[in-house]
Amino acid sequence: MTDLQETVARSADTADLHATVPTLLLELQTLLGALTATVTAGTDRGRRPFRPGPDWSPRIGELAYGVFLLADQTGVDLARAVELTAEHLEFKGKQAKAASENGWPFESA
Repeated sequence: MTDLQETVARSADTADLHATVPTLLLELQTLLGALTATVTAGTDRGRRPFRPGPDWSPRIGELAYGVFLLADQTGVDLARAVELTAEHLEFKGKQAKAASENGWPFESA
């Protein structure tokens, strides 16, 4: 467990923020919706380029905190899970790049 994951777990214990997995998922959905609403409003529904405003960082932090809390509640080492995902995506990216460098991925008869 990372220092960050331990910090989240400790703060959740202190603030009594632990909840069931379905409840935490609903909270994450709400936080993601708030983040989406921030982008929608900031871009005038996609008519303007997105520029992160002052509320962007705190909203991302709340969402990330919720993911760490969910990981803590379900016994997931989030740092390791993210590392494994990054390694997998890097491997798949290298495979895709190699396939495109070799041309069409199917042999012609």
